[in-house]
Amino acid sequence: MQTILIANPKGGAGKSTVATSLCSYFAWHNQVVVLGDLDRQQSAQHWLRLRSLAFPRIEAWAVDEDKISAPPKGVDVAVLDSPAGLRGKRLDAVLKFVDHILVPVQPSSFDMWASEDFFAQLAEEKKVRKGKIQVGIIGMRVKAGTRSAQQLTEFFKRFDLPVLSCLRDTQYYAQSLPRGLGLFDLPAPRVAKDIEQWKPILEWLEHD
Repeated sequence: MQTILIANPKGGAGKSTVATSLCSYFAWHNQVVVLGDLDRQQSAQHWLRLRSLAFPRIEAWAVDEDKISAPPKGVDVAVLDSPAGLRGKRLDAVLKFVDHILVPVQPSSFDMWASEDFFAQLAEEKKVRKGKIQVGIIGMRVKAGTRSAQQLTEFFKRFDLPVLSCLRDTQYYAQSLPRGLGLFDLPAPRVAKDIEQWKPILEWLEHD
């Protein structure tokens, strides 16, 4: 079983977008997928309740901020969406069963400043140092050729972590979420450019 934590200390970084898109990808590839949500607002679980039975099933993973338990047995992929400010004992509890962490970062100064502290925190974690947990970065809502995109690229160079991909700023994510859908539920020809941007992320998860 693979357990993937989507984490960033700042709200609005795109964590739920990454989590739901990942779940839709693995569900379409005949994997038994569960989605957990540590955020008090339970946005990811609300998304799951909106999902039509006409699409591949994604199960709910029963976790909350007071009771963090390992994924259920018989699962192929477990994805855990997390709130802003995940730290301390709650982070320690999650890291006991996680093998991959994806950190979405937007090209804004506030996002980069918050992420810098989080990267430093992760670097101190024993399981990360020993390679038992792999950490990857995703640039979110990146407009190629802009000054902010260049600043984000320069920021990422400061860390010894793989930058897996930069996802463009597109309405497909915003349009699919209110319908309980992820990117990979949408017609492939329509989102071909976006799927291409996801390939390095999926390859890292599947082969790392």
